[in-house]
Order: sequence, then C-alpha cells, then structure tokens
Amino acid sequence: MPFEPLLIVELAALGLGTGFLAGLLGIGGGMLMVPFITIILSGRGVGPDLAVKMAIATSMATIIFTSISSVRAHHQRGAVRWDLVKGLAPGIVVGSMVGSLGVFAILKGSWLALFFAAFVSFSATQMFLDKKPAPTRQMPGVPGQLAAGGFIGFLSGLVGAGGGFVSVPFMTWCNVAIHNAVATSAALGFPIALANVVGYAISGQGVQNLPAYSFGYIWLPALAVIAVCSVFTAPLGAKAAHSLPVKKLKRVFASILYLLAAYMLYKGLTSV
Repeated sequence: MPFEPLLIVELAALGLGTGFLAGLLGIGGGMLMVPFITIILSGRGVGPDLAVKMAIATSMATIIFTSISSVRAHHQRGAVRWDLVKGLAPGIVVGSMVGSLGVFAILKGSWLALFFAAFVSFSATQMFLDKKPAPTRQMPGVPGQLAAGGFIGFLSGLVGAGGGFVSVPFMTWCNVAIHNAVATSAALGFPIALANVVGYAISGQGVQNLPAYSFGYIWLPALAVIAVCSVFTAPLGAKAAHSLPVKKLKRVFASILYLLAAYMLYKGLTSV
C-alpha cells in the first residue's frame, strides 16, 4: 500500500497545498489534511473510527516539519513575536499532552470527527467575518498566556491542527498585528506538534488493525510524502502572506473549510 503511485501523487498534492496554506495563513494545514487523509485511509480499507484518529495524528506529525520551514521564512522578515512564543509554549505543551495522551485515546473516532467539524466551522466563521478587536485590548500577562496556551494545545491535540485556528484569532483579538499573529502561530506549531505526536505514538501502541508502516496512530507513508512536499511550499506561502490580500484569501479559504467540515460531520454521524 505505501508504494502505490496514485497514493504518492495524492499525498504529494496534499502536502504541496497544505504547506503553502500553512505559510500563508498560519493554520498548520491540519484542517485540510485531516479530511483528506481520512478519505485516503477509508478508501484503503481502514475502518472509519480508526481512519479519523490516524488522520488527526498523521496531520499533526507533518506540522513538525511544516512549522520549521514556515517559521524560518517568517523570522527572516522579523514577523515572529518570540516574547509571545515564550509565554504561550509551556501551556501549549501541557495542554497538548493532556489532549493527545489522555482524552484522544479515550474518545471514539466518530466523536472526534464531530468535534473536528464543529471547530472547523467555528474557525471558518471567524475567518469569514474577520472581526476587529477592541482597540484597547492587549495580550494577557504570564498566567493568562499559560492558560491560553493550555487551551490551544488541548484543542490541537483533539483535532490534529497546529493551533493557528485558535491562536491567530486569539492574538488578533488582543490587537497583535495579523502578520505577526500568523508568523507567531507558525512558531507555536512546533511545540504543539512535537508534544502531541509523542502522545499519539504512545497512546496508539497496541491498537488493533493498524495499516502497515504505522507508528502508534501515525501513518508513516503519509507523514513522509506530505512532510517533504509541504517543506518546499511553506516558505512560498509565508512570502505571499506579506504581499497578497490575506483578508480576501481568508474568505475563500473559509468557504472551503465549510465543505470539509460538512464531510467530517457526515463521517462522524454515519459511524457513531
């Protein structure tokens, strides 16, 4: 199965697209990857419950590589707020481990699919409306950033996204400039992904009916192909973020997210 030419083409296209969007919008690509990896695994005989869990875990694993490539490009433009990375990262690591090692292993894949659909719909709505924050609002202090990081990491662990779907709206809500929020979200993707992947690998040990070349819940063929391809296009997305009309692109992307959320809702409801 891992060496089917069509499979490699499908995964490569997914990696190129999600890598570009990760750099452009700071979303980590997970909201795109999870539905498509679920489709690919389901088409190859993996049960719906396990397919959703593996899609979430594999998506998160690819973000380790995407975030490194994307954050380098953003850092070169001086856009990453490293002070915010330092404040949010500890909470993110704790929240991620609780989500991926504990709750993720307990919940059925069908419930994770429904949860994913709900949060993608919420993220798409926020992206589409492009709400402006109150001009006096600022980022919270250290305790507030620890709590926010824990919440971001926990949600990321349940849906397999890099946290940008929460961290970018949160930072812009606190009057962090959009380009800084996107760049900082890309930097936060690394600790989110690393902590969650450790949890998925441990909690997936001993699970029955895993496809060949799996490490816990992580499907290694998809990880390899998507990671290689996304690393090439993430810097292009980061570069484009500084020149393209991001507000218009967000609305187009939000429309796509609604369709993907509808698919995951269907997947969750039909496998409950």
